[in-house]
Amino acid sequence: MGTAGRRPGVYVCGIDAAMDVIGGRWKVLILWALNERPHRFGELRRALPGVTEKVLASHLREMEADGLVHREAYDEVPPRVEYSLTSRGGSLNAALEPLGAWGKAHVLGGSPAAGEVGEDDDVPPVPGAA
Repeated sequence: MGTAGRRPGVYVCGIDAAMDVIGGRWKVLILWALNERPHRFGELRRALPGVTEKVLASHLREMEADGLVHREAYDEVPPRVEYSLTSRGGSLNAALEPLGAWGKAHVLGGSPAAGEVGEDDDVPPVPGAA
């Protein structure tokens, strides 16, 4: 695994170390897209609306250096490059699945909307409310 730019020995815990690898707005989404199948650069860019070419290229280089992404350049005209997950990237995706499930359950509609109280919430009654 490439460690250029990493802070070995400074991490407080494993989560701190993992967040250093996946930090940034787009890296987790890149991992998720590549989990489905290998993608060419343009396909990834279309799959992630809002990401710039510069940021996507930079994140892919960092993820390749960290051993998460494999870059395959084919000797063709026009040139073709595909990005895929390595086994390390796949294991990171598997580790992120429970986090995705938590987000679905608690942010995307599995829990009451902000300000609403669910039937299992332990909330004292409001005086004067019927």
